[in-house]
Amino acid sequence: MSDEKEGNGTLPPETDAPTDTSRRRFLGGVAVLGVGATLSACGSNDDTPGKSAERPLSPAELDKALHDQVKNVVVIYGENRSFNNLFADFPGVESPLSALKPEQYLQRDRDGSVLSSLPPVWGGVTQVGPQTLDGVTYPSGTQFQESLPNAPFALKGPQGEDLPLGLVTRDLWHVFYQNQMQINGGKNDHFVAWADSGGLTFGHYAQTRYSLRLWDVAREFVLCDNFFQGAFGGSYLNHQYLISAQVPFYPDAANSVAKVQIATLQSDDPTDTRLKPLEQSPASAMIGPPQFGPSLLTPDGYAVNTMAPPYWPTWIRDPERPDYAKADLPSVLVPQTHEHIGDKLSKKNVDWAWYGGAWQATIDAYKDSGGIPKIPNFQYHHQPLNYFKSLGPENPIERSKRLRDGGLGDESSTNKFFADAEAGKLPAVTFYKPQGNLNMHAGYADVASGDRHIVRALKVLQQSPQWKNMVVVITVDENGGWWDHVAPPKGDRWGPGTRIPALVISPFSRKGTVDHTVYDTASILRLITRVFQLETLEGIKLRDEAMIARGQQAMGDLTNALHFPG
Repeated sequence: MSDEKEGNGTLPPETDAPTDTSRRRFLGGVAVLGVGATLSACGSNDDTPGKSAERPLSPAELDKALHDQVKNVVVIYGENRSFNNLFADFPGVESPLSALKPEQYLQRDRDGSVLSSLPPVWGGVTQVGPQTLDGVTYPSGTQFQESLPNAPFALKGPQGEDLPLGLVTRDLWHVFYQNQMQINGGKNDHFVAWADSGGLTFGHYAQTRYSLRLWDVAREFVLCDNFFQGAFGGSYLNHQYLISAQVPFYPDAANSVAKVQIATLQSDDPTDTRLKPLEQSPASAMIGPPQFGPSLLTPDGYAVNTMAPPYWPTWIRDPERPDYAKADLPSVLVPQTHEHIGDKLSKKNVDWAWYGGAWQATIDAYKDSGGIPKIPNFQYHHQPLNYFKSLGPENPIERSKRLRDGGLGDESSTNKFFADAEAGKLPAVTFYKPQGNLNMHAGYADVASGDRHIVRALKVLQQSPQWKNMVVVITVDENGGWWDHVAPPKGDRWGPGTRIPALVISPFSRKGTVDHTVYDTASILRLITRVFQLETLEGIKLRDEAMIARGQQAMGDLTNALHFPG
């Protein structure tokens, strides 16, 4: 399944929020800050990284502290939530949603005029249903909130209740060109215009302050409130950016079987950011969703929207070569050969691995039944290293060492990532991708299940023998089509895109802080590069050079979220 269809009141005091007595807590001895705790803010790109109360560390001292004390970097990669969608009014954030003025959020129609109200939620809030939660039935294809004003709104159900975090809502467009058109040069005022879901993109979960476990994590550790998805668009491209800071390429695409997937743009410039609507596309967002042709490839051959891996597991298996995808399909990407972070780690003999939730279960299910089950809803294009020739079937030893089965569910008896964490056997650099139904992706997963699973993963890591020397980064791949009001910095052709939540959890975290430093997805790679003293990936160099050329600071490397005594 492709996932890329691909006002001004004050925030109520935290003490007024209901207490969720059922919420699980962390490992004994690691206290979660209580409701009403004061959070301090830290960070800008001008701060000295690693600043402590005693004395700020020099860059050389920080490099030494990182190298000597950080032995494991673990990345937990969820799905498809903008910062506003889950953390809009978290205490201490630089730009809370509740403090915005109309000029900061008013949405415009496709002709640039201000909308008098939000358009309908085309197709309804949920397309999976009916679903019944806490005695309320949520039918599919139904809009629960009518005649919404042109303003951000809290998601509600048919009886006016907060829309449950356990409800699987419909998917929203989150696609390379549309994301740029929605951002509109940083104004973020065309999200509704270029969405397929009408006004739904403007919704957020108001109850997360007391019902989202990740809020507890953010209160105790570090929440980054200027962290942006590395690339414009969807999950596929941002997974690629996570491991390489580079966009995949399809050579000679115009003369290949994939030529039918090349985007038609508003001009002949292959770098144009504007996708051309079809002739029958509605002129106004109030009439219906926009319509576009294919856009998997740019006119100059970059694969920017979801394409299938060239190796099994993939969408359609080659019956003659079962370890490969059927190669004559226009949606299959050719094997990639550029360097990724694993290549840089291997050059320095640093152990690393990608744990894919339900990887082996998917392979086994196909063997047993000839198809992939809806649960755990494994997502082929969320396994970015399965696109690289160096990790293909021609290199079976390296493939099995680096592309590991993450297992299933919440227990170490079935979850291989959890089991290795408990045993203290995680590689120095570890990526964990939860299985589909536990990753928070709208359309096939709910927020609550992913929230529980990710916090369960964190608890396992805190109990690990490796915890004392560990840095954990929890984030999502991209915004999933949900609106955010903070303008992304001007980067390069590929991004960064919309703001997303990110948390830094470690014994070295500057605990109880909101870090305002500007980061993107590749800031995770910058941290790994610095900790393990690696060569810098070319894509990171290009992004930072582009920002500096525009008079901006280079992206941060997450060290502002860490604290080492001087």
